[in-house]
This record gives sequence, structure tokens and C-alpha cells, in this order.
Amino acid sequence: MAELAWSTIFHLLDQALSDRERVENKSFSIRIANSLPDHAKNHTPKRFRPKLPHSLIGSVDSSMKNLRSHPSSLKLVLLSDTHELHRSLDVPHGDILIHAGDLSMTSRSLSAIEDFNDWLGELPHRVKIVVPGNHEFFLERDRSRRALLSNATVLINESIEFDGLRIWGSPVTPLANSAFGVTSDEDRRRLYARIPKDTDVLITHGPAYGILDSAPGSGLHSGCRELFDAVMRMNPKLHVFGHAHGAYGIFQTDATTFVNAALFGNHGDLDKTPFVLKISRK
Repeated sequence: MAELAWSTIFHLLDQALSDRERVENKSFSIRIANSLPDHAKNHTPKRFRPKLPHSLIGSVDSSMKNLRSHPSSLKLVLLSDTHELHRSLDVPHGDILIHAGDLSMTSRSLSAIEDFNDWLGELPHRVKIVVPGNHEFFLERDRSRRALLSNATVLINESIEFDGLRIWGSPVTPLANSAFGVTSDEDRRRLYARIPKDTDVLITHGPAYGILDSAPGSGLHSGCRELFDAVMRMNPKLHVFGHAHGAYGIFQTDATTFVNAALFGNHGDLDKTPFVLKISRK
């Protein structure tokens, strides 16, 4: 796949998307547990706009919050880019909560970071995972400050396993002058080569190049080409990310479900809702 031209890869990705809500890969399958709001559809670049059944497009099904996961499945709640506005969220219930970064606003408020940790502690999810974003300078400068997020597992280029689900997370983006920014293409390539091949869920703060990484009508892509190559090589079941606020949405291939869970809106509020996915053992 890596030898194909970019335009060919984009075509293959677009054609691979089917009108079904289930994507299967390895020993798990993924099902969208909450419906896709209109703003998710409208804010997805046309090239990667999900061809989802009409029944999946509408308001979030709040009844899903009251369902318990079947023993053979796990319910994942996905969010990112809350920028100190976490208290305004109505977080759906689930087994694993994943925050893909930018919980803070350039780490300028210690009290906001402490409140975010308190908020995490109040949530009922059995596992809470945080991957820092380009605003989390407090974690880049001193990794011991992970203790400030004691109510979550913080992943910085490392992995964990939960109920057989293998998860790897990285805060790295190509941005200069930002937290966890790695501007060298070769350094990022070497980093992503370390991702275990059997990873089920990949969490990165930034998107892969060309996949939910650009606002509608914008020619600017914030995604990473080296990350794209890694995802195409690995074919994880799920890739969760944020960073590109205007590209919130979901996109599926036969191998991977991609979720841009960035909730921060154009008017400085959280105008989107967390995604809920159900991942089941085959």
C-alpha cells in the first residue's frame, strides 16, 4: 500500500467505504453505538464524507447511555479537544473513555488541569485513557506531572492492554513550537515504526494525512503523512484522534474505523458530542 500514489490511496479509501455500520478486523468488530449527528456529516470533508445509512444520521441516542455492555463487548466513549470546557459535556456511559488530547488551553491554568482530573474521577468508566495534545506543555516538560492526571492512564508513545484490547497512544504532531511537536519526518517515521503490529486501537492527537484532517472548503491538511503510512501498514481496528477542529466525524474502511473526536467549535464552545463505539469479540 505504501508504494501507491497518494491519489490512488485516497481513491481506494473512498471506494472501500460501504453502507454498513459494522467493520470487522482481527479478533474484534466495531459497531457505531450512537448515531452520527448532522454536524458530524456536514463537517467531514467531501472526499471522506461517511456514506452512512440514514438511520445513523440524527441526534445522539441518549438511551445508549443506559445500556450495559455485553460481556463479550466493550463500549468506547471517544472525545478530544475539550480545551478546559469538560464540565459542559454530557458524557455517555461506557467501559473505556478515551480523550485524544488538548484538554487544556496551552497548559496555562493549573486549576483547570486539576479540575479536569477531578472530573475524570467523577466519571463511571472503568478505564480512562488520555493522550496529551499540542497544548499539554505541562506533560512535555516534566513527565512526572502525569501525577496531575491520576484518574487516567496517560499514554505518551506507549501501550496498554485492557480485556485483550491492545491500545497504543501518542501525542506527537508535525507542529513546531507546540507540545510534543516533532518536525522531522524521519523522526516521526521512526516513532511510528515502533507501534506494535497487533495494536487494536490507535490513539494519536493528530490525524493521518488526508483523513478527517481538513475543514470543509479548506485546502489545508493538518495530518501527518508518516502517520498515514503507519496506519495503512498496521490496519488497526480503530484510529481515534482530534486536533483538526473543523473535521470532526467518522470514516470507515473495511480494515479501520477513523474517528476525529475534536469537540471544540468555531465559537469557542463544545458544539459537538462524544462518539460511542461498541467493539465486540468475534
